[in-house]
Amino acid sequence: MSDLLQKLRERPLPLAKTLGIEFTAAQKDMVEARMKVRPEICTRPDILHGGAVMALADTVGAAATVINLPPGAGTTTIESKTNFLAAIAIGDTAIARAKPFHRGKTTMVWQTEISRESDGRLAAVVTQTQMVLLPKG
Repeated sequence: MSDLLQKLRERPLPLAKTLGIEFTAAQKDMVEARMKVRPEICTRPDILHGGAVMALADTVGAAATVINLPPGAGTTTIESKTNFLAAIAIGDTAIARAKPFHRGKTTMVWQTEISRESDGRLAAVVTQTQMVLLPKG
């Protein structure tokens, strides 16, 4: 396991734990995670809720930013846009992979593709901007 992946797994966010998000790969230019689709994170008719899709993408994009931050800096999402392309049913697993568009000193922009593990079909594309919060002083 890479040091970056270990770092992400050591301190999971409370929402990530609740949703069952598991990081599977982490590099400076790509972060990947998976989330099993369970009834409690679905809408009707038994498909992954759009808010859960967005939370998965936000978690992965934020994690990608965190591993690219300078020492002492933090981050917060300032913009997110989602295109929903296909449903993910209960029992399937959502696979999220974030890659950078821009890694700057004050903002980072990530595109996260979310696909269905069962057939690889692209289910959503999320573009988000993360603000880099530099330490004061």
